[in-house]
Parts: sequence; structure tokens; C-alpha cells
Amino acid sequence: MMTKFEKELCDLLRARFPYINITTYEEERLINELKRIVTTEELIHTVRNIFIWKLSEGFRNQDGLIQENTFEKLAALNFIRDYTEPAIFILLDFHVFCEKSNGGVDYNIVRVLKDLMPNLKQSMQPKNMIFVSPTFAIPDDLKKDVTVMDFGLPTQEEISEVLDGMIAANCGNNLVVDLTDKQKESLVKAAVGLTLQEAENAFARAMVDNNRLDASDVDLVLKEKSQVIKKNDLLEYIDSEVNINDVGGLENLKKWLIKRDKSWLDSAKRYGLPSPKGVLLTGVPGCGKSLIAKSISSMWHLPLLRFDVSKVFNMYVGNTESNMREAIKMAEAISPCILWIDEIEKGFSGLGNSGDSGTSSRVFGTFLSWMQEKTKPVFVVATANNISTLPSEMMRKGRFDEIFFIDLPTFNERKQIFKVHLTSRLKQQDVIGDFVINDESLNHLANLTEGFGGAELEQIVIMGLFDAFAEDRSITMADFENAVNNTVPLSVTMSEQIMSIRKWANVRAVAATAQDDRLEYKQSEDNNQKPDMPDNGGSNMPDSTDINESRGGRTLDF
Repeated sequence: MMTKFEKELCDLLRARFPYINITTYEEERLINELKRIVTTEELIHTVRNIFIWKLSEGFRNQDGLIQENTFEKLAALNFIRDYTEPAIFILLDFHVFCEKSNGGVDYNIVRVLKDLMPNLKQSMQPKNMIFVSPTFAIPDDLKKDVTVMDFGLPTQEEISEVLDGMIAANCGNNLVVDLTDKQKESLVKAAVGLTLQEAENAFARAMVDNNRLDASDVDLVLKEKSQVIKKNDLLEYIDSEVNINDVGGLENLKKWLIKRDKSWLDSAKRYGLPSPKGVLLTGVPGCGKSLIAKSISSMWHLPLLRFDVSKVFNMYVGNTESNMREAIKMAEAISPCILWIDEIEKGFSGLGNSGDSGTSSRVFGTFLSWMQEKTKPVFVVATANNISTLPSEMMRKGRFDEIFFIDLPTFNERKQIFKVHLTSRLKQQDVIGDFVINDESLNHLANLTEGFGGAELEQIVIMGLFDAFAEDRSITMADFENAVNNTVPLSVTMSEQIMSIRKWANVRAVAATAQDDRLEYKQSEDNNQKPDMPDNGGSNMPDSTDINESRGGRTLDF
């Protein structure tokens, strides 16, 4: 079956379109594709000769012979005019000769090209000119006469062929290949979005790293892929080492994510499954939304791209919309990937503001349309603290697969969070001393910190360690108790806002906390169990009933 590019190009060539501009960085791959197309009678009907022009040598035919007296640009155009057989003429980076050295348009070249156009259309044999360059830079005088095409990045099948060729060429050089079919597919998928040369470089680096090629090399290929993003100002590549086990609690959300792991692979197509679109994470500030976004990247072994919407906006007319399209195009180019938009409500805060002549609305509309219609596996993770400022059309089904509400951590979740931070930080015996990380100590800390968010729990651990560090001694439980006494949690300072968010989430979002944890919390509340608080004058700590009343998010068991 013909690809979209083959079909479009064959139609243009057969319809005698005189000038075609193809933008690509992969000259060699494109030339090989053009040679295959124009020498295949079933595709093009009239087989054609091929001439390739470069500034360094002039025209060279398909047999590699240089055509004399075609080095100068005007001589090259005259050669095209006088040639009488079916042919395509590929001109590499010719657009630069349409400009004068001191700037502006070289109208001599433009005039010759305009005069040449009737010759190409009316010649006895079909002739077409194809301009090839990394960017589209045709003078305005010729834009109506030039048809523009994009040459897409290599397909998964093309990258797989490169990998197979490299394995075959190096298996005799002490290379050990330990890949199942699914692992090989994951490795190839990780390289999708790279040029063939970039993919070959990534595979070569993986092979020479330890003379092995296995599932662990997926991460190495992804790091090589990050070079593509580093050359773009709109997206930021995040090298995340946060593991899903580093996130305490939120078991409902974790189960949902685990079930969708590898759903972008071909094996999922047997079940008729589409690639997941994304999730919107909302809830109390400091409760793990950004941490979850980073952990998805590690769990799914996909590159994480942070998209700062504010970078899209530009003072020049039209540039803002162009930047949004460029960011989307870049994300799709290296898919499958995770696109993380942190505090999305701030990025689109200017909606409806007449001061920007509708630019914010147009950018938002472009983004919404892409989220609805996208077919490439770009998983969008959007986080929001103030969900009420988001327009309703963003939250309807079809934009995101699910909206999760992340509330203040429950008792069990606080235990898990403390365990994660204490275990990761307390590694030196002289620092640990007599302190023991067990159920008793974790239960005590969890009781002390009812109403604290995840970020606040981390700071409790850090503050306690600073107290011990300042006195050059081992950590004690009293250090953490003192840190709790000196902390006013958000559940106190933002109690009204938290209750408002919970009220919204009760009917519009799914709880990220597991159902068992929520039921345990409700039972504790019904039994009027109060936490064992240290004496702090009663001013800082909220009442547990106030904190836990009407916890937000619909209860679903994934």
C-alpha cells in the first residue's frame, strides 16, 4: 500500500507541478525514496531520470556522472530548460541563491525561475524540479508557484530495519543481544521521532556501552532522544528518576496508570485499544501532582517533556499560534512520550481577555482541537490547583481519559510517605542512631500530622534532620515532633479553599486515594478518634473532623 507521502508526491509529479519544495534534514533518505518512486513504473507511470544539484559539484545523474557546465546556478537552470527526456531535478539548498548576499531577493534568479515554469509544464516529456532544504525559505514572489511538502520522520518499520541491520553486522563482534520481541519493539519505539542517523547513533551508543543490547537500553536511547528537545526552546526535557514507588499512597491512580502501561505498543492493537490521551490531576497544593507526572515517565519508560504554555506567547502577530503548532509538532515527532503541563490554569489564564486580540483563545482552541483529534501516542499530564478557572470545554470527556482528585493524604498514605522519605534519607548508622523505621514510629508520625500535605511531610523529615545535623548527633523522634509543632499546614491556612475544591471534586473527579484508605478514614472519623498531638497550644493543628469531612473525589475501585 502506498504511503501518504508516496501518493501525494506521485500525484504532483504526474500532474506536472513544476516546483515542489520538500523540507527535511534527511537528504540521503529522501533522495533514496525519490529514486525508488520515480523509477517504479507502477507508481509514476512514466519512469524518469534523476539529476541532483549541489553547489559543490553541479548536477550529477543517477549513475553518478557529473554534468559539465552546470556548476553555476544559471547554467543549472538552463540545463533543466534544455533537457528533453523525462526527469526530476533535485536541487539541494537552492533557496539560498534566491537571496542576495547583502539581503533581499535576487530577482535575476526569481525571474529565470518564473520564465522556466512554462517550459516544465508544456514540455513533451514530464519534468519537475524538487527543492530540498531543512526549512521552507522561498521568496514571496514564488510562493504561489511552489507546492510545499513535508517528508516525515522514519517510521517504526524503517527504524526496526536499521536496528536489525546493526545487530546482524555486529553479532560477530562479541555483541550479546538479549531482547524479546516485545522488548525489541519498546527499543524501536523509543527511537521513533529520531532521524535514521540519530537512531543509528543511539543504537550504536547502546551497543558499545557494555557490548549488550537488552531492555535496559531503552533508557539510554531516550537520553539520546533528549537532544532533539534540547534544541527547542518551547519544550523542556525532564530527566526524571522518580520511581512510582517513591510516591506514597494514591493507589487508585497508580492502578489506573499500571493498567495502561505499554498500551501504545502494537500488542495493544489486538484488543482494539487506542493510546491513552492523558489525565488531569487536580487537588490540594503540595500533595503529589507533579511527583506523579515525573513517576509516569519512569514507570512507562517514556520521555517526559514539560510544556510551559507561557513560552508560547510572543509579541509578534502570528508567532504565538505558530509556536503552539511547533510545540505540538515536536511532541508528536518524538512520541510516544509524556507531555507535562504544570499548573495548566495559569497557562491559559488570559482567556477572554480582549487585550490580546483573541490570541489566547486561538491558542487554547488549537490545543483543545489537538487533544481531541490527536492520533500520535502523546500522553498529556496536566496539573491544576485552582480547577475553577479552567474552561468547561477542557474537562469534558474526550480531552482527558480521566480527572483525578488528589486530596490531603490519609493515615495510611502519610505512613507510606514518611517511610519513603525516611528510608531514602536515613542511610548512615551514625545518623540513624537508635531511631527505628517501623510501624510504631510511622504510626506515631502519621497521627501527629493529620491535615498535612505530602510536601509538608517531606519538610517535616528535612527539618528534623537539620536539627540533628546542627547539633552533630543522631536523629530522634523529638526532632520530628518539634518540626510538627513549628509547622502550620495548608489545611489551616487554606481551609476554605480546600473545602471548595473538595466540593467541586465530589461530583466531577475520581479520587486518587484507594477506596480502602478512604473507608478507613471515614470509620476513624465516625469513631471520633483524634490524633495523638503534641502540646502546641492548640493554635496550629486543625480539628480532624474539619479536615476529613467530605473528602473530595468520587470513589471508584480500579
